[in-house]
Amino acid sequence: MNYRKRALVYTTALMLALGGGITALATSGAQAATSTLCASQTAPVGGGTYIVQNNEWNSSASECVTTDGGADFTVANSAISNSTSGAPGGYASIYQGCHWGNCSSGGLTSTPIQVSNLTTGKVTTSWSTAQPGGSNDYDVAYDIWFNQTPTTAGQPNGTELMVWLNHNGPVQPFGSEVASNVSIGGHTYNIWEGNMSTWDTVSYTMTSPSTSVSNLDVGQLTQDMVNRGYTKSNWFLIDIEAGFEMWQGGQGLATNSFSVNIGGTPPTTQPPTTQPPGGCSGTYSVTGSWQGGFQGQVVVKNTGSATINNWKLGWTFPGNQAINNLWGGTVTQSGTSVSVTNASYDGTLAPGATTTIGFTATGASTPSPSAVSCS
Repeated sequence: MNYRKRALVYTTALMLALGGGITALATSGAQAATSTLCASQTAPVGGGTYIVQNNEWNSSASECVTTDGGADFTVANSAISNSTSGAPGGYASIYQGCHWGNCSSGGLTSTPIQVSNLTTGKVTTSWSTAQPGGSNDYDVAYDIWFNQTPTTAGQPNGTELMVWLNHNGPVQPFGSEVASNVSIGGHTYNIWEGNMSTWDTVSYTMTSPSTSVSNLDVGQLTQDMVNRGYTKSNWFLIDIEAGFEMWQGGQGLATNSFSVNIGGTPPTTQPPTTQPPGGCSGTYSVTGSWQGGFQGQVVVKNTGSATINNWKLGWTFPGNQAINNLWGGTVTQSGTSVSVTNASYDGTLAPGATTTIGFTATGASTPSPSAVSCS
């Protein structure tokens, strides 16, 4: 049964919907405050590396999501009530890349990847969710877009690859089932395919429902599509989204964490640095990487027995890394030396308390700094 006759809706409503900006209640990710997105509003998160989009494009019911500025969001409320035999009311999601011309920073935005270059391990993604079940009708699915050219403006004209982790209620993928029990990258899928107005939708549905995936290999799925004739080697990957198509309700659905890694380098965490005098420490880690850049963070912890009111971090990059955006503090970089002081809202830490600064940078993600000082 074809439940999603989306072609005309996508070419009109979605293009209009994703032109929206952050709701007036939203604040910047640097302030680590909660943003509330309703209708089809969007907000950059993770320093702009990702975008959260509410994308309620086929319903006028009250429905909103919230995000704290990290790579996460929660469906705060939803009165969506669409027939499960038709199109969903919306697709609340988080993505890296360009969706209908609305682009995140770095990664796929600046460097769409040709399908012929999507070798094993080139692009991986991890996603952790919360799923309320009950009387809600929804799917839990990646929506991955390919374009015939490396352009990122407007509607994609290549292939829409969906990867279903799970669903609740009677909903099922668009089109018809073309293969079953196909093993790819450690998962087993049933494959569905259907033709939209200007693109094919190909859905890989996990036969064992899941709430999370770790290092899902986009290239392996894409090459399977090429072999089946559903996409072409000279087309381009421009967008990786993860979220929830909702037909009925959906409150409580949540993305706990999301990441896209380009270049085969998974997130790495360095061991805690030596704690210097002053009662605080800094722990450096890389949380994502792509060709020519990466995203990192430093967790600041009060290791003393008294409250601290201000802190300062320092480290030296071992190469030509350069920070181009930082949230949670104020950064100064001179050559390879980096200094970060607290923001106005996160300088006070009780004993044992932590706060996190995040950043994006150009250059290689490895090797990492050998030590981070905290005073």
